[in-house]
Amino acid sequence: MVKFLHTADWQLGMTRHFLAGEAQPRFDGARIDVIRTIGALAENEGCSFVVVCGDVFESNQVSRQVILRAFEAMSAATQVPFYLLPGNHDPLDASSVYKSPTFTEHKPDNVVVLEDPNPVDVVSGVELVPAPWFTKRPLTDLVADACDLLEDADAVRIVVGHGAVDTLSPDKSNPALISLSSLEERIDTGQIHYVALGDRHSTTDKGRTGRVWYSGAPEPTDYGEINPGNVLVVELNAEQIQVQERPIGDWRFLSGERELTSDEDLDNLEEWLGSVDSKERTIVKLALIGQVSLAQKARLDRLLEHHSDLLAALETWERRSELVVVPDDTDLDKLELSGFAREAVDELSGLAESGNQAEAARDALALLHRLAGVDS
Repeated sequence: MVKFLHTADWQLGMTRHFLAGEAQPRFDGARIDVIRTIGALAENEGCSFVVVCGDVFESNQVSRQVILRAFEAMSAATQVPFYLLPGNHDPLDASSVYKSPTFTEHKPDNVVVLEDPNPVDVVSGVELVPAPWFTKRPLTDLVADACDLLEDADAVRIVVGHGAVDTLSPDKSNPALISLSSLEERIDTGQIHYVALGDRHSTTDKGRTGRVWYSGAPEPTDYGEINPGNVLVVELNAEQIQVQERPIGDWRFLSGERELTSDEDLDNLEEWLGSVDSKERTIVKLALIGQVSLAQKARLDRLLEHHSDLLAALETWERRSELVVVPDDTDLDKLELSGFAREAVDELSGLAESGNQAEAARDALALLHRLAGVDS
């Protein structure tokens, strides 16, 4: 039996537009820290090696600092080799990060780049079958191409690939789709014994054999990822296999829809945001729908501003938000304005009811209500 750790999609150097201030550096740091976690887990589990199945880096233009910090993290597990596969984000083209002076001059001894599809002996009787990307848009199934080169051998073979299997992709015309049925035929005949894939950020077992897996990203990268934040500890031989999912990610992306029509709804939203654990490592996106008064909108703004300072990020899901602010007489009376100021408020109130300027007028009234300090 051979035991190893399967991971992918580190995407080191990734930035997110919604991360402001010190949140982006913390996000960056977590992606380096998780490499140390992977190395320590591999050592503790007695894994012979780690395969990183593509998109190690966010692009081929990452900074020198990102490369050096990644090397520092991988070199901490001195007895565990890391085999890195170039993927669609970091293909092995003319500008490849893997060919940069920073990479080639500082690469630790336990880091190996899978640069071609030739089988690689990793331990006695075990071979890696790499399918590296040489361009962002390959025109063939790279995994099938690598398997086609195999000759008969008495070895356990682990395919290391990257990309979408054909059963997951809606774009059936993509020539680079990985044929799942072809892989399963090769597994059935004993030509290959495990397929370690990257590209899908959610941990996923594909097919009927239990030997074709996406590890998912070790730290989540976006909303909509079903089961990110894991690595896989794999133990197998030609006859048996055990795949164990290990959660190691610290960050979370949460999204949801909230209907707001009453003070009770605002109470519930405030209670939910307050209950979120590890706020500094949690990114939230909210779709807000419904109808609120001016006072309720002002309270909502204060609530969102407060939790924005606690969370890594708090976004409003603009495409799915339909929150209408409807000022009532009580709202306007509480402002205690007179003369020109009251006339301006009345005009804004009229504009807020309908028309092209309605949204701007509602926002202006809500801001005025907040600045006036009513019910604050």
